[in-house]
Amino acid sequence: MQFEDLLIKVEKPARYTGGEYNTPNMKKPHKLSFCICFPDIYEVAMSNLGIAILYDVLNKNKDIVAERCFAPWTDMGKALKENNIPLMSIETKKPLRDFDILGFSLQYEMSYTNILYMLDQANIPFRAKDRDKSYPLIVAGGPCSANPEPIADFFDIIFIGEGEEADEKLCKLVIKYGKDKQKILEEADKIDGLYVPSLAKIKDGINTKTVKKAIANLQKTSYPLKPLIPNIDIVHNRAVIELFRGCYAGCRFCQACFFYRPIRYREREEVVEYARQLLRNTGYDEIGLSSLSSGDYEEISCTISEIKELADSANVNLQLPSLRLDSFSKDLLKSARKSSLTFAPEAGTQRLRDVINKNITDEDIERTMRKAFEAGYRSIKLYFMLGLPTEQDKDILGIAEIARKINEIYYEINQKRGVRITVSIAMFIPKPLTPFQWCEQISIQEMIRRQTLLRNELKKIRNVQYKWHCAETSMLEGVFARGDRKLSLLIENAYKEGCYFDGWSEYFNFDKWQTAIKKSNINLDDYLQEKEIEKPLPWDFIDFGIKRDYLEKEYRRALEGKTSLSCKNYCRGCGANRLMECRRHKGKENA
Repeated sequence: MQFEDLLIKVEKPARYTGGEYNTPNMKKPHKLSFCICFPDIYEVAMSNLGIAILYDVLNKNKDIVAERCFAPWTDMGKALKENNIPLMSIETKKPLRDFDILGFSLQYEMSYTNILYMLDQANIPFRAKDRDKSYPLIVAGGPCSANPEPIADFFDIIFIGEGEEADEKLCKLVIKYGKDKQKILEEADKIDGLYVPSLAKIKDGINTKTVKKAIANLQKTSYPLKPLIPNIDIVHNRAVIELFRGCYAGCRFCQACFFYRPIRYREREEVVEYARQLLRNTGYDEIGLSSLSSGDYEEISCTISEIKELADSANVNLQLPSLRLDSFSKDLLKSARKSSLTFAPEAGTQRLRDVINKNITDEDIERTMRKAFEAGYRSIKLYFMLGLPTEQDKDILGIAEIARKINEIYYEINQKRGVRITVSIAMFIPKPLTPFQWCEQISIQEMIRRQTLLRNELKKIRNVQYKWHCAETSMLEGVFARGDRKLSLLIENAYKEGCYFDGWSEYFNFDKWQTAIKKSNINLDDYLQEKEIEKPLPWDFIDFGIKRDYLEKEYRRALEGKTSLSCKNYCRGCGANRLMECRRHKGKENA
């Protein structure tokens, strides 16, 4: 049976057909073929801004044609295997094995088995040591490169940091040296942001060779102003404008805050012009803004006002992103459609918010809710975490108290019931490159106890919907977040047991994972327990710009319940300026 014959037999065949509006010229003369691989389905992959940026950057290079391949859903994966059809690209249906480079996106630890799933579907050996020069160079990059060690054995090269410029540098090497894989690896090892696991210098299980993070200059890199328009509805079905990278806040649990430092801006005039072109080139009925904390963008109100004017003239909605409660204003409210608003208090009490350096107060929450309800909003989404360092039951019950207070404020303003409150709970996971990277992660049993405690309290409050993350997947995510190279065996054994699409609740099977854990002879407690601050960590060989002693200082301040000011106006001396000048509002140095 041919590939085209399979399309009528699977769910959502448009995931695999290609031909999207704004597809670049796939037939141009070129020296290198690159396939961007995303280990999840089309709807998730096409919502990822990083994928869109790299696809745009690579295809604008006259020497490169970049295509895409996303994880086939289980029905298509089974059909491909049964008919002995290797996994292929979306654009030209070229088998993955025939590309020069395959580049995997590392967005989420629980997608690691899907990397093996895609390699298996492509008939490519999992481990780099088992692939000779007849196979493509297999690389990876993304947020999970904050600690690449658990998946290091599967890749020839891992991009550390941001890939816009580093990707093109690697492509030049491959064009220059062709199939001389060893030469490519040796030369790549000299480039900032390129980590070659096979050339690492390992001593006592720790890499002793420093790799410096790659960082993009937003004023020099291009932006996808003619993005692919998906064939079907996707998770975030809108045009997106990136405002800036990095975050001023310094929340101690947030890996992205530190991973994407230093802070770099796209200027207001540029952002507005991007909006103009995206509205002209896409036909979306919604446009949104992307950054870690959009409310902290300089001139945010007038920027949104100008974009709103453009959007209104095109009959397009403007979607506000999740906002910090202390950066919220009525001006922002006026510019967005009256749907739901999303906020992330993260913790239920002021004490615990001080520990995590979430510099918002109960007064900020109340003031923001009043503004929202007075403006006509009646749906609020709130994000919290359970299992944070020093958390007590009264902190958990404080989450319910916030929901109760919001109900009261809505009734006070509108004299009726009817507000919709969604409380979404994630489990705290100690992530590399954060002040909490040394913390203990609570057990599955304790996760469930705390989830149940909150659920029972929220049941007493009207109009509250409660959502929570699976305790077992949260535990595994924590293991891989702070793991070492020994975990590659666990990933491989888990896949052989039938584990893939582990981020999808209907396919996650903890029994299979437990079998793989036993076969791998790995003690997960070694990865979940509190780390001694003096001992080296698996990712310490990476220079992210953030100084280790800065993270240590913030960790100690957290345990003392002390907050640190935002670096929006005052440089806190984290070290990121060593990589590139950090964009800051005017203020004192090293306050």
